[in-house]
Amino acid sequence: MNKPEPITPSAEAPASLYAKHEPVFNRRIDGKFRRIKWAIMAACLAIYWVTPWLRWDRGPYAPDQAVLIDLEHRRFYMFGIEIWPQEFYFVAGLLIMAGIGLFLVTSAVGRAWCGYACPQTVWTDLFQHVDRLIDGDRNARFRLYKAPWGPAKIARRLLKWSIYLVISFATGGAWIFYFADAPTLHQEFWSGTAAPVAYGTVLVLTLTTFALGGFMREQVCIYMCPWPRIQTAMLDEKSLIVTYKEWRGEKRGSLKKAQKNPDEYGDCIDCNQCVAVCPTGIDIREGPQIGCITCALCIDACDRVMAETGRPRGLIDYATLEDAENEKKGNPPTRHAKLIWRPRTLVYFAVWAGIGLGLLFMLGTRVHTDVSVAKDRNPPYILMSDGSVRNGYTLRLHNMQNRPRDMVLGIEGLPGAVMWTEDMAREAASRSLTRTVAPDATQVVRVYVVAPADTRDQDFAFTLEAQGEERESDTAKAQFDAPGDE
Repeated sequence: MNKPEPITPSAEAPASLYAKHEPVFNRRIDGKFRRIKWAIMAACLAIYWVTPWLRWDRGPYAPDQAVLIDLEHRRFYMFGIEIWPQEFYFVAGLLIMAGIGLFLVTSAVGRAWCGYACPQTVWTDLFQHVDRLIDGDRNARFRLYKAPWGPAKIARRLLKWSIYLVISFATGGAWIFYFADAPTLHQEFWSGTAAPVAYGTVLVLTLTTFALGGFMREQVCIYMCPWPRIQTAMLDEKSLIVTYKEWRGEKRGSLKKAQKNPDEYGDCIDCNQCVAVCPTGIDIREGPQIGCITCALCIDACDRVMAETGRPRGLIDYATLEDAENEKKGNPPTRHAKLIWRPRTLVYFAVWAGIGLGLLFMLGTRVHTDVSVAKDRNPPYILMSDGSVRNGYTLRLHNMQNRPRDMVLGIEGLPGAVMWTEDMAREAASRSLTRTVAPDATQVVRVYVVAPADTRDQDFAFTLEAQGEERESDTAKAQFDAPGDE
């Protein structure tokens, strides 16, 4: 029997799957989409930094910060809206609207969120402008990157990284102001009397913004963020994306070659300006790819080159793959407005608007009075000396207005039953009690309900009615336990 020959390792080393990261040095470009990015970046940063300082008068018993996430008192304020913990469905609804809104934007204009309004994009764009301010434009930054370390390079790097840290610190500093009164926290922060969690939050956000926006940049978009994978799965041939029209641009050749052989070469003169201005360093001429964030800077660069060479714009343009094929056949391009409003986009918009209208309706019809009840489980009931049956309950009376209110607590059902609280004598028991609940607060009331001896297990309810100009009421169902038939 022949023995199998031993397997010897191959002389060739296996190919490495690791590729060294090459930094992206994108060129400055001016154009319609670059100006749109400027406007959106300025608006996003202004909203982020200014919002905590806006004031909103809610009366003497509530904070006057327009947008506030009050973790201590478990409240969320947004201008005239106040969300309590038991109303978290409003926050859940807003998060669902945000998710569907991303689907809507993707269906309408592709990855426009990634290209214009994503926080990673905004801060990366801001840091790239810092690079140009300190190191110069693309070629100068590339030469500095390749140059050996020396006093001049070290000085530029330290200056640039210092600006990075200032911007990153401002990012962390702005975020903590959403969770406390901004002027007060600002004074406490710089005087050293703020809570340790404030300094810890600023430190963490400063370091993460410094790393993600200053150094990792396009790697976050390509490798770390899951959204590009989700968006890619949502795109189809009818999605409006940044598209290179290869049927018009190929075969590529220099301007001189194209002038000598106009029938052989396309409109693309292979100047690589579309690659030079791309913040993620991709070549859009290779087709749709996960690294394209649809910022459209390549459109600005290509349109400028086309204008300089006397050729029509739109070699790289916002278009659907389907419309690009139709244009290839000689048909005129479809207007973007018609490409956006397709059935999928209309469905997303209808769902998004429906949820928004539902939240507005619930917000407009909600009451500012609420009662919740928790029954004692051990023991479920107590037999009194006179044969009556007593149950214990813990009630929470919620006053969601910014003024104190008198509230009448009553019993609905359970014939013959009366109640009293721990701070009153049993002789004063009745079917209704009055409590004054502080503004924007919850009052916990321990209640004992006693029913006649012949009472059996049954359901009843606690009612709560707010007194004053705005009379509101709420009901909470409860269970009364009693001995069974013997």
